[in-house]
Amino acid sequence: MGAAVSRETHEALLQFAGLLLRWNRTVNLISRSDEQHVWKRHIEDSLQLLPLIQPLPPRAIDLGSGAGFPGLVLALASGIHFDLIEADQRKCAFLREAARMTGAPVMIHPIRIEAASLPPASLITARALAPLPRLLEMAVPLLTAGGRCLFMKGANAAVELTHAGAEWQMQVERISSRTDPKACVLRICHPTRVSFAA
Repeated sequence: MGAAVSRETHEALLQFAGLLLRWNRTVNLISRSDEQHVWKRHIEDSLQLLPLIQPLPPRAIDLGSGAGFPGLVLALASGIHFDLIEADQRKCAFLREAARMTGAPVMIHPIRIEAASLPPASLITARALAPLPRLLEMAVPLLTAGGRCLFMKGANAAVELTHAGAEWQMQVERISSRTDPKACVLRICHPTRVSFAA
């Protein structure tokens, strides 16, 4: 694996993967073509964030959690409490069952991100959720001062950064993905919206 985890965590992740495959027969959690690659394409992909969240924050928020990537996987691997925000009720039912079965330290919020009224956290994660300008709009109200965002992005990351730069000032570090040569992780600190003089 890309990140070292304990035997107990590895067992919990295997349980999680098995549950995901069973639920995927009736709830669209991942594409059917991804089922045979669930470990590398989804679990290892999420675990690559583990070294990037050091030092561990006391709490984190995962936006658009879907099938639990990366939030539930990171909660299992790190022990950090994650608030998982997911509007799809059937995916929330899966997340609740996965949390119950694995003991992941998560709270599931079945609500749209814009309607979430959670205390801000110092770490926000998201994977394949929205273009960067929109993602920042959703994340910044939930981010503490001095906090950081880890956004998992695909081949269009450079274009998204250019578009976001027209509206936002931020410190950005682009980290190559360990699981997909076309993908990257954007580590973003101090995002503030650009104010234009009238």
